[in-house]
Amino acid sequence: MTTGDLHGQRLLIVDFGSQYTQLIARRVREAGVYCEIHPFDAPAAFMREFAPRGVILSGGPESVTLADTPRIPPVVFELGVPVLGICYGMQAMAAQLGGAVTGSDKREFGHAVVELAAGSDLFATVNGGAGGALPVWMSHGDQVTALPAGFRVTAATDTAPIAAMEDPARRWYGVQFHPEVTHTEQGEALLMRFARDICGCAGLWTPANIVEDAIAQVRATVGDDRVVLGLSGGVDSSVVAALLSRAIGDQLTCVFVDNGLLRKGERAEVERTFAPSNALDLDLVVVDAEAEFLMRLAGHEDPETKRKIIGNTFIDVFDREAHRLTGVKWLAQGTIYPDVIESAASKFGKAHVIKSHHNVGGLPERMKLKLVEPLRELFKDEVRRIGLHLGLPREMVFRHPFPGPGLGVRVLGEVTKARADVLREADAIYLEELRRADWYDRVSQAFAVYLPVKSVGVVGDARRYADVIALRAVETTDFMTARAARLPWELVERVANRIINEIEGVSRVVYDVSSKPPATIEWE
Repeated sequence: MTTGDLHGQRLLIVDFGSQYTQLIARRVREAGVYCEIHPFDAPAAFMREFAPRGVILSGGPESVTLADTPRIPPVVFELGVPVLGICYGMQAMAAQLGGAVTGSDKREFGHAVVELAAGSDLFATVNGGAGGALPVWMSHGDQVTALPAGFRVTAATDTAPIAAMEDPARRWYGVQFHPEVTHTEQGEALLMRFARDICGCAGLWTPANIVEDAIAQVRATVGDDRVVLGLSGGVDSSVVAALLSRAIGDQLTCVFVDNGLLRKGERAEVERTFAPSNALDLDLVVVDAEAEFLMRLAGHEDPETKRKIIGNTFIDVFDREAHRLTGVKWLAQGTIYPDVIESAASKFGKAHVIKSHHNVGGLPERMKLKLVEPLRELFKDEVRRIGLHLGLPREMVFRHPFPGPGLGVRVLGEVTKARADVLREADAIYLEELRRADWYDRVSQAFAVYLPVKSVGVVGDARRYADVIALRAVETTDFMTARAARLPWELVERVANRIINEIEGVSRVVYDVSSKPPATIEWE
């Protein structure tokens, strides 16, 4: 297997702005096929040069019945490869190929059942190719009302007589529903059928092949140069450390900055995992910078200001340590594919900055180091899989996300050592009880938040006037939308009792039941 094989058998996902676009890519990769997401207005020359074996057109929030909404680049139909349109992608195909699309009398959002036609090329592995009912997830306000020449109907609902269409001679397909979401039964089989059977990809995208390819690319990129990595203890930087350790050995130095805003025991865990006595024998430099971070944060309450202070202080400390190393020419970062996608938005994008992200977006010019990002092609779930393949502990690989600024954005208002210490203890109690109750792996993210809101409590016979801890736990597949986890009430009650009884600086515990949107997952 060569790098050309691994990346040569690839699909192009044309993004029309759907909230599910990244899910399409993840499902295709789970089928063992490499793919990339690019905006619908990417240059035609790029799409030709990309030379995909197939194209998937995503859904989107617009309507093809309106002027000045996104359209499929003509080059897509000139490539001579299979094309699958999903929701908006199907509607755009129909409209641009001579069919018709109109607004639905009844908009469909949520669960639906489509009736599949027998003998469909796309649905050959769904229901054994025999047709019949298929529970799916719909999300559309328009529908195809007339087929383009050469197409036939392959699925229908009571309200959408053309819920899927195909032209098997040209290998062009469209589905009104979303096969990428878990609510669509056999959606994985449908996408597997398209990516592997119809597009002819061999399924080379596996953890072993990804690691082999990444190691080869790192060695070819950095040669005999030295590399420095800011190791945070999070999933991404830990996997980068393990991967680079295998690729270039003692050419790598990892710098772990203890900013005083870490989870309880995190520094010791990093030192233990990457100690010389373990298989991952790294040159690890640990920097105790708690006092410097807290001094710069003193007096600041605004979330964005705190994020920038923490980010800038990290760069200052890391830069200072990197300059003490000799011969370093490369900086390794744990940039992953969603970061790359977000930085390459279409010209039609109208995103608002909700919150800035820590340590994302490149290097400060003064560092004058070249950048190596071995994970930049991977989604988070892929990063976890190769982390396990590289021998990292499962509890590290599957730990919940932790923001770059750490507890600095979970202590609302001014960050002080006393507040960070209280939150650290409360968070540790919460996560300990979640694990004990077998709930930690059943939620996507859970954490405690320090609220600088005084509340009266009674402990024993004494009055306590202290601050409040909020508990947050969410369930999500992509972190773009999320709902509050329905934790057992007995578990929440047990966590609250322990926090109030064991931590003197807390008078009350509350549970956050907000969904995203309208709330964000983190409070700041």
